Amino acid sequence: MSEKILKIGILKNGTIGSSLLLAFLIDERAESTRINVYEITSGAKMHPPEMCTKTMEDLLKWSPDLIIMSSPNAALPGPKATREMAGTIPTIVISDAPAKKAVEEIKEKNMGYILVNCDSMIGARRPFLDPVEMSIFNSDLLKVLAITGALQVIADELNKVIMEMLDGRIPILPQVIVDSTMATNIAKFSNAYARAKAIAAFELAASVSKVTGKACFQLKERSDYIPLLAAAHEMMRTAAKMCDEAREIEKSNDTVIRRPHHAKQQFLTKIGLFDKEQ
Repeated sequence: MSEKILKIGILKNGTIGSSLLLAFLIDERAESTRINVYEITSGAKMHPPEMCTKTMEDLLKWSPDLIIMSSPNAALPGPKATREMAGTIPTIVISDAPAKKAVEEIKEKNMGYILVNCDSMIGARRPFLDPVEMSIFNSDLLKVLAITGALQVIADELNKVIMEMLDGRIPILPQVIVDSTMATNIAKFSNAYARAKAIAAFELAASVSKVTGKACFQLKERSDYIPLLAAAHEMMRTAAKMCDEAREIEKSNDTVIRRPHHAKQQFLTKIGLFDKEQ
């Protein structure tokens, strides 16, 4: 009897840092024998809402067993409209801090959610943001998400659901808001100063949205908002540098934890560089 192959559909409407490598968090070496992943995106656009619902229509044609939806601010009309289309398919929403406004509605639909507090909004105004600046910000944000443990929370929560479904059980969908304590706990820093740096980086990155939000939506004069946009991106750059420092401490002690997926989808663990994963 052949093993069940789980069909996982990933819907990306707009972009957040947590969605950049989402498919690879569940199959980082493309060797899983028990899952197939199909990803559809509306690109940068979420407006009008039809940009989101059209991608969902395309995803549903593939008949996924599990749906993972990612977007900025899942409370917006586009992401909300796509949730109306999921029916009884187990669905997990991955979004940022502003999506907390949608938590009750997501729960009412019996869906799961993972909201990441440090996944802050980019400085999206034309006089400041070009393709290079956009790429640099996202690379800095991705480093913060990875090293602080935020992405490991997502990987763990998704894998729990995947393993339950592969075992033929009804999945318990996550209801998680990722803060600095949760993220750095799961990152399992062995050095207290490394963890302190990661906490500082997470909190600094989380505060970036307050600055970019003011610069993008409240201020009208270029002389007022451009310095704030630049400052917010410097904040994210500093957070990324602190994360580098934290990981270098762990590397110097040979205590970097690694949790690769087995081909059968469960996590393995190792710490020492030359240790065998098990």
